[in-house]
Parts: sequence; C-alpha cells; structure tokens
Amino acid sequence: MTIRTEIKDGVALVTLDRPERHNAIDLDTAAELAATWRAFRFDDAVRAAVVTGAGGRAFCTGIDRSVDVPQPPSPYSLDDPLLRIGPKANDLWKPVIAAVDGMACGGAFYLLGEAEFLIASENATFFDPHTTYGMVSAYESIAMAQRMPYGEIARLALMGTAERLGASRAYETGLVSELTAPGAAAEVALRRAAVLAAQPTGPVQGTVRALWAAREAARTQALAHAPQLIALGNLPPDQQARLFAARTRRGDRDEGPEGGPPVS
Repeated sequence: MTIRTEIKDGVALVTLDRPERHNAIDLDTAAELAATWRAFRFDDAVRAAVVTGAGGRAFCTGIDRSVDVPQPPSPYSLDDPLLRIGPKANDLWKPVIAAVDGMACGGAFYLLGEAEFLIASENATFFDPHTTYGMVSAYESIAMAQRMPYGEIARLALMGTAERLGASRAYETGLVSELTAPGAAAEVALRRAAVLAAQPTGPVQGTVRALWAAREAARTQALAHAPQLIALGNLPPDQQARLFAARTRRGDRDEGPEGGPPVS
C-alpha cells in the first residue's frame, strides 16, 4: 500500500507514503488514490479530508518516471493515469485540504487543483518541470490557472525548473491560504478540517459544489483542448529522456530520484 488513511472525528488524513520516491505517483498509487476518494463518498464517518505527503521533503513530485503508459495513436485522446487521482474527478464533494511540506511539482498539481484550499509550511516550494523536459504543461497549468493570477502561473509553467515559487510568494498570490512552521502543515490542516467536519454536512457539500460550479465551465472547455496541445507540443519520448538524463548527470535532481513530469 502506498496510501495511508486515518479517520478520526469525521476527518480523514490521506498520506502519500512513498518518501523514498519523493512521493512520486506510480500506477498503483494512482489507483489507490482514486479508490480512496470513491470510498469516502459512501463513508458517513468522513466529513472532511486532508491530503499530504510523507517524509517532509515532498508533498508529491508527479508521476514516477519508471511508469510506462502506452498511448493511443490518435492526437485527440490521451491516457493520463493522474487524471483520476483527485477528489472531484471521483465525484467527492466533501471538502479536502492539501497540506504541503517540501516540494510540490508537476503532477502534484492534479491534487492541489482539486483541493478546496492549501496550507503550506514555510519550506514548501512549487514548480512545474514540463517545459524543461520537452513537454507541454496542459492539465497542470489548467488546474493551477484557476487558483493563481495568470501572470504567476504563466511564469511558473513556462520557466520550467528555472522557477521556484516559495511558500511566502505562494501565500501572497493566493495559491496558499495559510503558512505554518516547517513540518506543521498537516497538523494545522487537520485542525481546519475538524472545523469543516463539525459544520452541517449537507450545506458544506452543497457549498463545495457551488464553488466548483463557478469555475467548472471554463475548466471543462480548457481540458477539451489538452490532448491535442500535448500531442502537438511534446518532444518525442527519446528526446525528453535525453533532456532529463542531461540534468541528472549535472546533479540537478529537482524532482528527486524518480519523480518528474507526468505523461501530460
């Protein structure tokens, strides 16, 4: 199991538990995340949730680079194992808080984009390595463009590994709603989730759905273009691998030993 789940007093703590991989997501982890959110839909003991990463060095660093995801030949379709890892993708309308310690990059944005709000420790950093490795940042940028001012997400997505968004700047731009001491993000998030869990369930979930509806139309239209943009803009896989290998040889291991940009 690569996902740990603890439920107490109406709050579920969901922990990505692959610290040796900087909590990069392989296919098993992606399936476990999706199954966890689906199970919460039917569990009245869960009224709010917190999602975080184990180890303190990373919240999540995207998809594990060892994952092989065969792709269909059509540029109008794309198999992306991270598209179903978030709570909204699994029709869960109970509030979810993301607690970020350390790095959050690339595929981590699938989870951050579907949380109600983010709490981050002062040592948190956010970045998107896609362009550096010859890949289009489509799904990730779409998710984060709904959480950040356009200029901020454009800078983050276009500059690749050269750009690091620190916790203080993330707070200033509104991506993060609260800063904590290093290592305390999950603890603080659990306290906030306890407040959410104590509110009447129906009104809370209805409010989550209303907030999501306010941005859903634009998001749906944008996502419809993502597969074609990726198919047209991505470098061939062998060129992507060479770019990643070159940075690895220089010792620039931004994403940890296996984490890196997802297939999108």
